[in-house]
Amino acid sequence: MIFKSINPFTQAIIGEHEVLTNAQLSHKLKLSELAFKHWRTTNFQERAEKMRKLAFLLREKKQELGLLITNEMGKILSEGIAEVEKSAENCDFYADNAEKMLKDQYYDTPFKSMSVYDPLGAVFAIMPWNYPFWQVLRYAAPTIMAGNVTLLKHAPNVIGCAKAIEGAFLEAGFPEGVFQQINIDIPQVESVIASDIVHGITLTGSEMAGASVAALAGKYIKKTVMELGGSDAFVVLDDANLEKAATVAAQSRMLNAGQACICAKRFIVTEKVVEEFGFLFAQKISALQQGDPLQSDIQMGPLARIDLAEKLSYQLEHALQQGAKLIVGGERDHCNFQPTLIDFVDVNNIAFLEETFGPLAILIRAKNEDDAIAIANNHKYGLASAIWTEDRERGYTLGRKIEAGNVFVNSLVRSDSRVPFGGIKKSGYGRELSEIGIKEFMNIKSIIIE
Repeated sequence: MIFKSINPFTQAIIGEHEVLTNAQLSHKLKLSELAFKHWRTTNFQERAEKMRKLAFLLREKKQELGLLITNEMGKILSEGIAEVEKSAENCDFYADNAEKMLKDQYYDTPFKSMSVYDPLGAVFAIMPWNYPFWQVLRYAAPTIMAGNVTLLKHAPNVIGCAKAIEGAFLEAGFPEGVFQQINIDIPQVESVIASDIVHGITLTGSEMAGASVAALAGKYIKKTVMELGGSDAFVVLDDANLEKAATVAAQSRMLNAGQACICAKRFIVTEKVVEEFGFLFAQKISALQQGDPLQSDIQMGPLARIDLAEKLSYQLEHALQQGAKLIVGGERDHCNFQPTLIDFVDVNNIAFLEETFGPLAILIRAKNEDDAIAIANNHKYGLASAIWTEDRERGYTLGRKIEAGNVFVNSLVRSDSRVPFGGIKKSGYGRELSEIGIKEFMNIKSIIIE
């Protein structure tokens, strides 16, 4: 079987990658096991030296790696380069902080007692195509700095990125087997999860993929972290700075052509300001230029695959049939989907109920503050959200009421190495990033000495 990388703008085949045989996969697993036996004995200084070298290489090659991202999944070149830079920053962050994050913790007891953090072994990662470098380095940097090793199953359309990441790890001096990308098909996933060599699974992807992998992990009693779908609420209250809110709303929805779990998707606006905000929001969206992602005057590239564009067209069509009103955009040419805004979306509309993975923004009208928060919470997903109000204390109070893993007040929703990231409800469980994230795949071992 062959995985094909297809440039989403030109539809040209730019790479073909063979799927591993079962024998080849078995060899990769064995290599991972051998690598862990050595890697777990290394000290933090040795790991940090290599992780900083990896960060250096990513920055040094950011132009060619950014171009690789653009060619494989379609985001504009500047966004691809920025993704590589952010990945490098995460490597430096854990190189600088892993040791103190994992220092022994002592307890106030009549006897000597402490917790120590031991690496588990091989962590199996299943990663998506929308941020092909960031999603990988987001988990891999802390996992490897903690003394674990990892096996990556990347999305089939970005295998070129997966190979480039593996090559960078090797060039940075990491021993063979510490980071391996494995080209496997779905039927082979269970054999990896079942392997005694694998002690944890992390997945970023769809709700359906997460449910399937979590069930297998439960079958074999393996620790999991799941970052799944999202339909983030962007709540605009009466006292918000509407110009700033509309500017950030357009950025939040249309960044990466709207292909992000964490980007705003449901724009919930109180009735006193909905007309003015809607007008400003439509202006910002209309000004975006969608087209060839390699052109410097383009703000948004194509969707990553034709099936994704077709699904978004289906959702838009049915949303309009169910009473929504088209305000801006709505046209599609193959993978090229115009930035689109629809209004008068209610809680029973397909565009509200389902995750829309692309440049489709929906406007939802709320009676007041309480209604806006109720609408925000009335969803199966709970990844992140934003609240816009000039009263920061009000924003904090309402943020405590939002059902989500992350809440941002007057800011673009984003992930940050220093802050825990993850969701609740159908958006998954567990946390990545920060001190919490690095401890997800550790044996927190208590030692008690009388």
